[in-house]
Amino acid sequence: MRILVEALMAGLLCSCGGDAIVRPDSAFDEAFDAALARYDLPGLAVGVIENGEVVFVRTAGELAAGGGDEITPDTLFKVASNSKAMTASVLARLVDAGKLEWNDPVVDHLPQFRMFDPWVSANIEVQDLLVHNSGLPEGAGDLMLWPEPNSFTRADILAGLAYLKPGYSFRAGYAYDNLLYVVAGEVAAAVGGASYEDLVRREVFEPLGLDCRVGEWRRADVDNVAEPHMRVDDRNVVVRADEEIVPAITSAAAGGIRCSLDAMLVWAGNWLDPTAEQLAWLSDEQRRAMWTPRTLMPVGERRREWNNTHVHAYAFGFRLADADGVWTVSHTGTLKGMYSVMTLLPDRKSGFVVLTNGQGGKARTALNEVYLKHFTAPEQGRTVEWYAQILDEPAAPENTAPDTSSRLAAAPARMRQQAGLWRDPWFGEVAICPFADRVRFVAAKSPRLAGTIMQVDERYLVDWDDDSVDAEAWLDFGNDGDASRLTMTKVDPQADFSFDYEDLSFTRAGTCD
Repeated sequence: MRILVEALMAGLLCSCGGDAIVRPDSAFDEAFDAALARYDLPGLAVGVIENGEVVFVRTAGELAAGGGDEITPDTLFKVASNSKAMTASVLARLVDAGKLEWNDPVVDHLPQFRMFDPWVSANIEVQDLLVHNSGLPEGAGDLMLWPEPNSFTRADILAGLAYLKPGYSFRAGYAYDNLLYVVAGEVAAAVGGASYEDLVRREVFEPLGLDCRVGEWRRADVDNVAEPHMRVDDRNVVVRADEEIVPAITSAAAGGIRCSLDAMLVWAGNWLDPTAEQLAWLSDEQRRAMWTPRTLMPVGERRREWNNTHVHAYAFGFRLADADGVWTVSHTGTLKGMYSVMTLLPDRKSGFVVLTNGQGGKARTALNEVYLKHFTAPEQGRTVEWYAQILDEPAAPENTAPDTSSRLAAAPARMRQQAGLWRDPWFGEVAICPFADRVRFVAAKSPRLAGTIMQVDERYLVDWDDDSVDAEAWLDFGNDGDASRLTMTKVDPQADFSFDYEDLSFTRAGTCD
């Protein structure tokens, strides 16, 4: 670990400026064009920094497919989990100000904070909130954050954590979670004397001059905002479009910030080659703290094969790894219809940002790898198509979703025993009740989790009304004769972990009348 930290620090403190110089017909353009075409993206924005200078900026596509408004470097995208490093930076600024220590117990600042294990509640520290080592299962409690909109509050999250059972021992391993970043935002608010939203504006956006948004704002005040898209009948269709008032969201500290490509390049430059003003923004000590490996992560087979990676670790809002012998600092962001990645190579004072407003998970992966290889192994000559072919290979049979094509709407008469109100201690109440000739599932606090219950052989699943909720759920009722318990699981085991149906455990709370 000492060697890792020394390697990391070698390129940390370095002045990122200058106008963007587009390189026509470059390898950057080729990869950009290939990804745009291969994945039929509604919009794409890419920026590259080499040796401390922005050398490539390119955008294409539309804010909303068919709308005619073009994406530009000023367009706001949801950066999703790239928000986490900004949240960690707010805390680092508070440490610099002497208002907080990384090893402070969380309960010193949030006395109401509780985890499932009382010992963990008393001993978990502020720094633990940022590094995915708490023992929570992957994505635990994310149904209190997504799908949006919902009516869960940050107070609900603080209360709900006490009911989320650990998947492993405290500090014994890595499992990605979002809820504790929300808690970290509340720690910052308690220490900083302002809301999380006000703090991230004051401590990050304003001093660094970032064109970013968080919290509530008027859509009419910002005319350059990318809308998320999903694929419907081989077309890009806007999904979950912004209303006139964009609301403050509970998940802001974990993944609720929007930034332009220009802003993300300034943010990247602040870490790669900071100006004198940027150096004054955060001390050397806290810059080192932000990029110190904290929790070891597994090195996946693909990462090992593609990049000869030996070490993968999580720091404060950043992931750290070696790639072809070069140290990298990165993070991805994923929300419905929005994908982002920022990858930095500190020793080269180089890096890049990719933003898209479509279903671009594979496009993001392919572009990230092609641009990364430009810096770490250009002689390999790998292209977007090279990666795309591998990414399109079918999953192993044991990982595929079951065939549910025989589904039929469950008859109310068949589900008399199961009908009623059900309550989970952290998710709250759901109704499973007859409606005309069908049975409906409706979550009280999460309106997008409403759908029709379907029967597949002897099992039941929920077919959600909203097609953007693309992870269906099995309903498994207790076999004790009176169906007094209800659990849920993902129909597709490979669905996004934020659909954490497996963490739910319902008991009867009432009848449908």
